[in-house]
Amino acid sequence: MTKPEDWGSRVAYFLNIITILCEVLTVAIFLRAILSWFLLGSTNVVALILFRITEPILAPLRRIVPRAGMVDFTPLVAIILLQLIIYLIP
Repeated sequence: MTKPEDWGSRVAYFLNIITILCEVLTVAIFLRAILSWFLLGSTNVVALILFRITEPILAPLRRIVPRAGMVDFTPLVAIILLQLIIYLIP
C-alpha cells in the first residue's frame, strides 16, 4: 500500500513531466515556424522531425483557427495554449 506522501511526489513528478513536454513543444513549434520561412526540401531531416513532432498539435488547431490570407496563426495559438498550460500547472 502506498503512503500519502508518495502520491504527492508522484503528482509533482507527473506535473513536472507535463511542464517539460509543453516547453519542448513550444520550442519545436517556434523552430518549425522559423524554418517555414526558408525553402527546405522535404528530405531535410530537421524539418521532417519538427513536422512529425508538431503536426499532431497543429493539425486540429488548423480546423479551428481561420487563416488570414497567406498567414497561418496556428503556431501562435498553439504556443499561447502551451504557455497557458504551463502557467496553470502549480
